[in-house]
Amino acid sequence: MHTSRKFILLACLYFSQGMPYGFFSQALPAILRERDMSLTHIGLTYLLLLPWALKFLWAPLVDELGIPGFGHRKTWLVAAQVLTVTVLLYLGLYAGLDDGGGTSLLFWGFFLANLLAATQDIATDGMAVNLLSPEERGIGNGIQVAGYRLGMIVGGGVLLSFFGSLGWRGIFLFMAGLLVLSTLPALSWREPGAASGRTREGYWEIFSHVWRKPGFPVWLGLIAFYKFGEAMATGMLTPFLSDLGMNMVDIAEVTGKWGFVGGLLGSLLGGFLVTLMGRYIALLVLGLLQTISVGGYVALADGWLSLDLLNWVVCWEHFAAGMATAALFTVMMDVCDGTTASSDYTLQASAVVIATGIAKTLSGLVADYHGYGFTFQTSMVLTLLGVVAFAILARRWVRAGGRIALIGPAVSH
Repeated sequence: MHTSRKFILLACLYFSQGMPYGFFSQALPAILRERDMSLTHIGLTYLLLLPWALKFLWAPLVDELGIPGFGHRKTWLVAAQVLTVTVLLYLGLYAGLDDGGGTSLLFWGFFLANLLAATQDIATDGMAVNLLSPEERGIGNGIQVAGYRLGMIVGGGVLLSFFGSLGWRGIFLFMAGLLVLSTLPALSWREPGAASGRTREGYWEIFSHVWRKPGFPVWLGLIAFYKFGEAMATGMLTPFLSDLGMNMVDIAEVTGKWGFVGGLLGSLLGGFLVTLMGRYIALLVLGLLQTISVGGYVALADGWLSLDLLNWVVCWEHFAAGMATAALFTVMMDVCDGTTASSDYTLQASAVVIATGIAKTLSGLVADYHGYGFTFQTSMVLTLLGVVAFAILARRWVRAGGRIALIGPAVSH
């Protein structure tokens, strides 16, 4: 497949994951806050994203099973997309806050939508590892993160700005339509080796083999901690904006316009920088920039910066986070094996999601008891510690000739 077609395919698939995730993680907290839900309860709604943390449990099935002749990863991709569209249509047509109904059914629907999106992500990550050559991974991951962030901004910022006019039903029908369009490139993609629907390995062999790589448990801890502090800060961003007196349209302007531009440019630039600077140096430098960007929220909450600079602070934080994420995802691909790429990458991604989910859940508790300023200060310190931990524990990093070692001896892949 031509490089440009690879990038278009990945951008569409990651966009379709980011859109519902953006709604549930960004737009929904603002909507619930407007309905006077406590910060603690808003923080707890992030538990609906639990499938993203536990997806490593069924990732080996994506590597192992599929429809012969269609492709085992393509099977999961298309099925997950179709079912996600179905769930969104149901939520839009038969359940919603417009009708004044209870939240229990809605939250179960959100949980199912995240379960399906996480499954699609497993297949897409494995496909990306196999599609992209090592030389393409820097730029490819920049496009991947940019596509995902674009989806998050559409779901969390743009749709939030139209919530007042479209209402609950219109928002979910619109998301379903965009998901259908983003699935079209995957339908025309022919998966290499599609004649077989499974690998030669069983579930347990696929699930456990990555743990035998030297230093891998330590590596999981490093990548999990790397994004912990930044996630804690962004977990309270929309409630913080809401409590500043901003309405949903104003919040959508900040996150949907300024956040989108910053995140998109940062993701693309980060993809180039990781190729230019090398994996290790890029993660350190971009991690430090991410730490500084979180400091902008501290300055706003404590009154050190004028709220007139709010747009620029949000733009800068999204820019720095996009660069750091593109670098991290590139390295995560490097440690994957081709035949079990979905499981290898998903286990790493789950470690990151578990850490960021815990951070966002705790952010509501910390903000309720200590305020936004203390929450953002704590986030900044933790973000810096994540970079320091990486610098110390990964100092023996070796990368040459297709071999990589994170902590110990080099491991072939």
